[in-house]
Amino acid sequence: TYPEDAKSRKNFTAAKNCLMKESELYQPIKDHLQASGYTVTGEVKNCDLVAQKDNELIAIELKTAANMTLMIQATDRQAITDSVYVAVPTPKNPRTSQWRGIKRVLRRLELGLITVDLERNIPLVTIEFDPLPSQRRQLNRRRRAVIEELDGRSGDYNTGGTNKRKRITAYRETAIYIATCMETKKRPMKPAELRSYDTGKKTTSILSANHYGWFQRVDRGIYQLTDRGKTELANYPEIVARC
Repeated sequence: TYPEDAKSRKNFTAAKNCLMKESELYQPIKDHLQASGYTVTGEVKNCDLVAQKDNELIAIELKTAANMTLMIQATDRQAITDSVYVAVPTPKNPRTSQWRGIKRVLRRLELGLITVDLERNIPLVTIEFDPLPSQRRQLNRRRRAVIEELDGRSGDYNTGGTNKRKRITAYRETAIYIATCMETKKRPMKPAELRSYDTGKKTTSILSANHYGWFQRVDRGIYQLTDRGKTELANYPEIVARC
């Protein structure tokens, strides 16, 4: 039951936000953007959510409450794109001076605001206001890194706002594809042969760096899949199926 007095309401809301997870905001926002024609991907280069349509790139930071950490993260994403939004649960009382102040700060920082009403049977996503474009920021390098990461992924295997979970990056996807090729052929392979199956220009560096312990060099320029690699392929059935 929602408390009647102001102090109890504040404590109730704070306690509820502590139990809520940022990832609960992800799917409603993803559905909303996909309905508008965007391709949505979670956890890209430290962004909780990235959406792309034609030449437009949107970054969204998810938080269960508006706080300084959110402001810092969102303004950092402005080095990637002008279209940066923060997304938070819809406040119980949007007329408070606190909420008005939050919106004023976000506008001053040229950030957009999205609210998600999770109390409904079907969560309601509302674009409160859009970010203001700035001509002062240099976007090229980090924007290019995000777009390259998006291009290197075959799908959205991450939920934005989660942590303590292995993220499926373009690098990991390529390593999975290389391992799948080796497992399919049942023999050691050269980087050049792997690249003939479109494993990409990073094939040699992934094999030699061997960050995941999946590959072993058996001769000069020849690699095989390790037992660990064979075992861990089972953790990515959807990506292996795409491969």
